[in-house]
Amino acid sequence: MALKEVVEQTVAGLGYELVEIQRSAAGLLRVTIDLPWSGASGAGAPPPGAEQFVTVEDCEKVTRQLLFALEVEGIDFKRLEVSSPGIDRPLRSEQDFERFAGQVIDVTLKEAVGTLVADGQVSASRKKFQGRLERRQAELGQEATPGWQIVWTDAPSVKPGQRVSKKRLPAPTRALGFTLDELREARLASIVSFKGRASGGSTESNTD
Repeated sequence: MALKEVVEQTVAGLGYELVEIQRSAAGLLRVTIDLPWSGASGAGAPPPGAEQFVTVEDCEKVTRQLLFALEVEGIDFKRLEVSSPGIDRPLRSEQDFERFAGQVIDVTLKEAVGTLVADGQVSASRKKFQGRLERRQAELGQEATPGWQIVWTDAPSVKPGQRVSKKRLPAPTRALGFTLDELREARLASIVSFKGRASGGSTESNTD
Protein backbone atom coordinates (compact mmCIF):
# COMPACT_ATOMS: atom_id res chain seq x y z
CA MET A 1 0.00 0.00 0.00
CA ALA A 2 1.01 3.61 -0.50
CA LEU A 3 2.27 5.62 2.47
CA LYS A 4 -0.88 7.72 2.88
CA GLU A 5 -3.14 4.69 2.75
CA VAL A 6 -1.08 2.83 5.38
CA VAL A 7 -1.05 5.83 7.72
CA GLU A 8 -4.75 6.62 7.24
CA GLN A 9 -5.84 3.03 7.92
CA THR A 10 -3.60 2.71 10.96
CA VAL A 11 -4.61 6.01 12.52
CA ALA A 12 -8.34 5.48 11.85
CA GLY A 13 -8.13 1.92 13.16
CA LEU A 14 -6.95 3.27 16.51
CA GLY A 15 -9.83 5.73 16.67
CA TYR A 16 -8.04 8.93 15.62
CA GLU A 17 -8.25 11.33 12.68
CA LEU A 18 -5.33 11.88 10.31
CA VAL A 19 -4.74 15.61 9.91
CA GLU A 20 -1.51 15.80 7.94
CA ILE A 21 1.47 13.79 6.65
CA GLN A 22 4.80 15.50 5.97
CA ARG A 23 7.95 13.85 4.68
CA SER A 24 11.33 15.57 4.64
CA ALA A 25 14.38 14.88 2.49
CA ALA A 26 16.28 13.92 5.65
CA GLY A 27 14.01 10.92 6.16
CA LEU A 28 11.73 12.42 8.81
CA LEU A 29 8.15 11.24 8.58
CA ARG A 30 5.83 13.56 10.52
CA VAL A 31 2.25 12.47 11.16
CA THR A 32 -0.29 14.79 12.77
CA ILE A 33 -3.36 13.26 14.42
CA ASP A 34 -6.45 14.55 16.20
CA LEU A 35 -9.43 13.15 18.06
CA PRO A 36 -12.39 12.65 15.70
CA TRP A 37 -15.15 15.24 15.73
CA SER A 38 -18.65 13.90 16.27
CA GLY A 39 -20.37 17.07 15.10
CA ALA A 40 -22.71 16.75 18.07
CA SER A 41 -24.80 19.75 19.06
CA GLY A 42 -27.81 20.43 21.22
CA ALA A 43 -28.89 18.20 24.08
CA GLY A 44 -26.19 15.77 25.18
CA ALA A 45 -23.39 17.61 23.34
CA PRO A 46 -20.22 18.57 25.24
CA PRO A 47 -20.45 22.10 26.69
CA PRO A 48 -18.37 24.91 25.11
CA GLY A 49 -14.72 24.69 26.11
CA ALA A 50 -14.99 20.96 26.90
CA GLU A 51 -13.18 19.84 23.75
CA GLN A 52 -10.65 17.10 24.43
CA PHE A 53 -7.11 17.11 23.10
CA VAL A 54 -4.61 14.52 21.94
CA THR A 55 -2.24 13.51 24.72
CA VAL A 56 1.35 12.24 24.72
CA GLU A 57 -0.03 8.78 25.46
CA ASP A 58 -2.21 8.97 22.33
CA CYS A 59 0.82 9.90 20.22
CA GLU A 60 2.88 7.07 21.71
CA LYS A 61 0.14 4.53 20.97
CA VAL A 62 -0.11 5.64 17.33
CA THR A 63 3.68 5.69 17.02
CA ARG A 64 4.01 2.06 18.12
CA GLN A 65 1.33 0.86 15.71
CA LEU A 66 2.66 2.93 12.82
CA LEU A 67 6.20 1.62 13.29
CA PHE A 68 4.86 -1.91 12.95
CA ALA A 69 2.61 -1.11 9.95
CA LEU A 70 5.31 0.78 8.06
CA GLU A 71 7.81 -2.02 8.58
CA VAL A 72 5.34 -4.63 7.34
CA GLU A 73 4.66 -2.57 4.19
CA GLY A 74 8.38 -1.95 3.62
CA ILE A 75 8.03 1.86 3.62
CA ASP A 76 11.40 3.54 4.03
CA PHE A 77 11.96 6.32 6.57
CA LYS A 78 14.60 7.23 9.15
CA ARG A 79 12.57 8.82 11.93
CA LEU A 80 8.89 8.89 12.79
CA GLU A 81 7.24 11.76 14.65
CA VAL A 82 3.58 11.66 15.68
CA SER A 83 2.08 14.85 17.09
CA SER A 84 -1.17 16.67 17.78
CA PRO A 85 -2.19 19.74 15.78
CA GLY A 86 -0.76 23.07 16.89
CA ILE A 87 -2.74 26.28 17.13
CA ASP A 88 -2.34 26.68 13.35
CA ARG A 89 -4.11 23.42 12.53
CA PRO A 90 -4.68 22.97 8.78
CA LEU A 91 -8.25 22.82 7.50
CA ARG A 92 -8.70 20.53 4.52
CA SER A 93 -12.14 18.92 4.43
CA GLU A 94 -15.72 20.14 4.62
CA GLN A 95 -15.91 18.54 8.07
CA ASP A 96 -12.91 20.61 9.22
CA PHE A 97 -14.73 23.80 8.24
CA GLU A 98 -17.92 22.65 9.96
CA ARG A 99 -15.94 21.81 13.08
CA PHE A 100 -14.18 25.17 13.35
CA ALA A 101 -16.95 27.48 12.14
CA GLY A 102 -16.92 30.66 14.18
CA GLN A 103 -13.15 30.64 14.74
CA VAL A 104 -10.57 32.96 13.17
CA ILE A 105 -8.72 31.38 10.26
CA ASP A 106 -6.05 32.30 7.71
CA VAL A 107 -6.77 31.45 4.07
CA THR A 108 -4.63 31.65 0.96
CA LEU A 109 -6.48 31.58 -2.36
CA LYS A 110 -5.19 29.92 -5.52
CA GLU A 111 -6.04 33.00 -7.57
CA ALA A 112 -5.85 36.65 -6.51
CA VAL A 113 -9.18 38.35 -5.86
CA GLY A 114 -9.90 41.98 -6.68
CA THR A 115 -13.64 42.14 -6.30
CA LEU A 116 -15.91 44.27 -4.18
CA VAL A 117 -16.59 42.95 -0.70
CA ALA A 118 -18.98 44.35 1.88
CA ASP A 119 -18.30 48.10 2.30
CA GLY A 120 -14.92 48.04 0.65
CA GLN A 121 -12.51 46.99 -2.08
CA VAL A 122 -9.66 44.51 -1.78
CA SER A 123 -6.42 44.70 -3.72
CA ALA A 124 -6.51 42.94 -7.08
CA SER A 125 -3.34 41.05 -6.17
CA ARG A 126 -4.41 39.96 -2.70
CA LYS A 127 -4.56 36.24 -1.96
CA LYS A 128 -4.23 36.04 1.84
CA PHE A 129 -6.99 36.89 4.28
CA GLN A 130 -7.72 36.44 7.97
CA GLY A 131 -11.20 36.51 9.44
CA ARG A 132 -13.93 34.68 11.30
CA LEU A 133 -15.12 31.57 9.46
CA GLU A 134 -18.84 31.48 8.70
CA ARG A 135 -21.16 29.51 6.45
CA ARG A 136 -22.13 31.70 3.49
CA GLN A 137 -25.65 33.03 3.91
CA ALA A 138 -28.23 33.54 1.20
CA GLU A 139 -29.00 37.12 0.21
CA LEU A 140 -32.56 38.37 0.30
CA GLY A 141 -34.56 36.73 -2.44
CA GLN A 142 -31.65 34.52 -3.55
CA GLU A 143 -30.53 30.98 -2.87
CA ALA A 144 -27.39 30.44 -0.83
CA THR A 145 -24.25 29.79 -2.87
CA PRO A 146 -22.53 26.67 -1.52
CA GLY A 147 -19.38 27.55 0.36
CA TRP A 148 -17.94 29.59 3.18
CA GLN A 149 -16.91 33.13 3.98
CA ILE A 150 -14.53 34.93 6.29
CA VAL A 151 -15.67 38.12 8.00
CA TRP A 152 -13.32 40.80 9.27
CA THR A 153 -12.85 44.50 9.94
CA ASP A 154 -9.77 46.65 9.37
CA ALA A 155 -10.08 48.26 12.79
CA PRO A 156 -6.67 48.72 14.46
CA SER A 157 -6.02 46.46 17.44
CA VAL A 158 -6.54 48.03 20.86
CA LYS A 159 -3.58 47.80 23.24
CA PRO A 160 -4.15 46.76 26.87
CA GLY A 161 -5.25 49.79 28.91
CA GLN A 162 -5.84 51.91 25.83
CA ARG A 163 -8.98 54.05 25.89
CA VAL A 164 -11.26 53.95 22.89
CA SER A 165 -13.32 57.02 22.11
CA LYS A 166 -17.06 56.38 22.06
CA LYS A 167 -17.31 58.85 19.19
CA ARG A 168 -15.07 56.81 16.93
CA LEU A 169 -17.08 55.10 14.22
CA PRO A 170 -16.65 51.33 14.04
CA ALA A 171 -14.70 50.01 11.07
CA PRO A 172 -16.95 48.51 8.37
CA THR A 173 -17.39 44.75 8.36
CA ARG A 174 -16.14 42.97 5.27
CA ALA A 175 -16.89 39.49 4.03
CA LEU A 176 -15.20 37.35 1.41
CA GLY A 177 -16.89 34.21 0.15
CA PHE A 178 -15.02 31.17 -1.15
CA THR A 179 -15.33 27.47 -1.87
CA LEU A 180 -12.84 24.80 -0.81
CA ASP A 181 -11.78 24.37 -4.43
CA GLU A 182 -10.60 27.99 -4.51
CA LEU A 183 -8.23 27.54 -1.56
CA ARG A 184 -4.52 26.89 -1.72
CA GLU A 185 -4.32 26.62 2.06
CA ALA A 186 -6.46 27.23 5.14
CA ARG A 187 -5.39 27.10 8.80
CA LEU A 188 -6.62 28.17 12.18
CA ALA A 189 -5.10 31.56 12.92
CA SER A 190 -2.14 31.48 15.33
CA ILE A 191 -3.83 33.46 18.05
CA VAL A 192 -2.65 32.68 21.58
CA SER A 193 -5.61 32.24 23.91
CA PHE A 194 -6.34 30.66 27.25
CA LYS A 195 -9.78 29.65 26.07
CA GLY A 196 -10.91 27.05 23.60
CA ARG A 197 -8.77 25.01 21.29
CA ALA A 198 -5.59 27.11 21.37
CA SER A 199 -5.04 26.19 25.01
CA GLY A 200 -4.46 22.58 24.01
CA GLY A 201 -1.05 23.29 22.56
CA SER A 202 0.77 20.54 20.71
CA THR A 203 1.99 17.17 21.96
CA GLU A 204 4.18 14.73 20.16
CA SER A 205 5.97 11.43 20.28
CA ASN A 206 8.93 10.57 18.08
CA THR A 207 11.35 7.76 17.55
CA ASP A 208 14.59 7.36 15.63
